[in-house]
Amino acid sequence: MTQYLVTAYDFTDTEAFNRRTNVRPHHLDGVREMKEKGNFIIGGAMLNEEGKMIGSTMIVQFETEEELEAWKKSDPYVTQGVWETVDIKPFKVAEV
Repeated sequence: MTQYLVTAYDFTDTEAFNRRTNVRPHHLDGVREMKEKGNFIIGGAMLNEEGKMIGSTMIVQFETEEELEAWKKSDPYVTQGVWETVDIKPFKVAEV
């Protein structure tokens, strides 16, 4: 499996935070499913200076880039307009 670092920043319009909080339960359901399948390694919300969620960082792994792309296109944070930008880079978790 190839591992990936996902860095996603939320939209910054006035309704962006409300969209995130409304969609978050559905996003987390998907993350739980990914974890069960072995695709989710670790992740969480990025916070601004006030402690408000402004994006997400995840380390995920998939057998193929097609599976990665299918996940990205179907994640509720993408389909419901929470993430404005999603940067994905190959990654290797250190084995220590």
